[in-house]
Amino acid sequence: MIQRFDADNFRAICDQLAKRDADLKRILKTRGYPSMWTRPNSFQTLILTILEQQVSLAAAYAAFKRLKERIGTVTPDKLAALSDEDLRACYFTRQKIVYARGLTEAIQSKQIKLRALHHQPDESVREQLINLKGIGNWTIDVYLMHALRRTDLFPLGDIALVNSLKHIKQLPDDISKEDMLEIAAQWRPNRTIAAMILWHDYMQRRKVTVKD
Repeated sequence: MIQRFDADNFRAICDQLAKRDADLKRILKTRGYPSMWTRPNSFQTLILTILEQQVSLAAAYAAFKRLKERIGTVTPDKLAALSDEDLRACYFTRQKIVYARGLTEAIQSKQIKLRALHHQPDESVREQLINLKGIGNWTIDVYLMHALRRTDLFPLGDIALVNSLKHIKQLPDDISKEDMLEIAAQWRPNRTIAAMILWHDYMQRRKVTVKD
């Protein structure tokens, strides 16, 4: 059964996690509830997620803003009509131009059908997207969490999440991914919401703003 979070259950899940974990409870008490960070299940969302790979949020949003100023809502047809020079003017790197074009072709050819992914299990979604150049596990995790609203993702490829987990749990810098996943296992089947609480604390401490 596919499990999703929404506005009706999000805070209740936060409260359930707080009852099981004193550190998460402390974050909610001192920081309040995190925003329910979601995005539409759209091509535009996946392009933004590609832009967010391995850069600061500020850099990603600068590129995304420039792209939207040029073409409005980001669709496969509009992006396909841009030249590489156009995309570079929107701060796309050479690699991200390749990734964006690969995604565009997959959507246009119907190799990937975003509406259909909404109804498919997490692993099925992952199996389809992982075959696209530049779409790795972090990008898929973020898409599953924020666009498809799946409840049980914990993307250790996200530096902010890892740093927040280490800070809250007072973990050593050299802790293994396996040990971090073991810690996160206590939050199943709601690791996505636990991750959002940890991100919330990280962003509050660093004064980082997240845009939709």
